[in-house]
Amino acid sequence: MGKYKIFFKKSALKELENIPKSILQRILKKIQELPKNPKPIGSQKLSNYNLYRIRQGDYRIVYFIDNEKLEVQIFKIGHRKEIYKF
Repeated sequence: MGKYKIFFKKSALKELENIPKSILQRILKKIQELPKNPKPIGSQKLSNYNLYRIRQGDYRIVYFIDNEKLEVQIFKIGHRKEIYKF
């Protein structure tokens, strides 16, 4: 598997501002691991969407994997109660 590039949707970057700093560091660590392995242990494909999610405590990172371009696009980051409202 090649090394993937990470891209953030503008709304996902804005959502990072509202996350407490102690949790934010752990979320960013998870995101930094995605270029090496975009489907880490614990990642799950969302049904009815071509998106994946990984967990960090009560927060979720929802992202899209483009295997042809070797890109991971961070779609949404937020609390588990609100993350699945598309």
